[in-house]
Amino acid sequence: MSESRRRRLRDRSSGTATLISEGCRISGVITGNCDFQVNGEVEGDCEIDSTLMLAKSALWKGTIRAGNVVVSGHVEGDILATGRVEITDTARITGTVSAAAIAVAEGAVVEGVMKTTSQPEPMEFIEKRHTED
Repeated sequence: MSESRRRRLRDRSSGTATLISEGCRISGVITGNCDFQVNGEVEGDCEIDSTLMLAKSALWKGTIRAGNVVVSGHVEGDILATGRVEITDTARITGTVSAAAIAVAEGAVVEGVMKTTSQPEPMEFIEKRHTED
């Protein structure tokens, strides 16, 4: 599949992500320049240069600063991305979401403010694929 056909961030894996497994709890600051996949719980902030993926079972309490973010779980805090944020149909976010582009699937719950930093006009996003996380 060519890179142009991979419209979702999770379709464009750059290799093995650092995994925080379901049942695992982390408290503190997470930093790095690799992809992270969170299936467990994190209480704290992060500053990563790559992609952060929060699975359906994930809970994040704190500020997320990342290149790109994919949210399928629950976030209580702000998301500040330099690239894109993808919010799936199972996501629940309480806080501000700020990114160059934001895609929200039908069924997602966002209680807060969403701000795009580069797109002057809203873009429609229709999820046509249904996947299990």
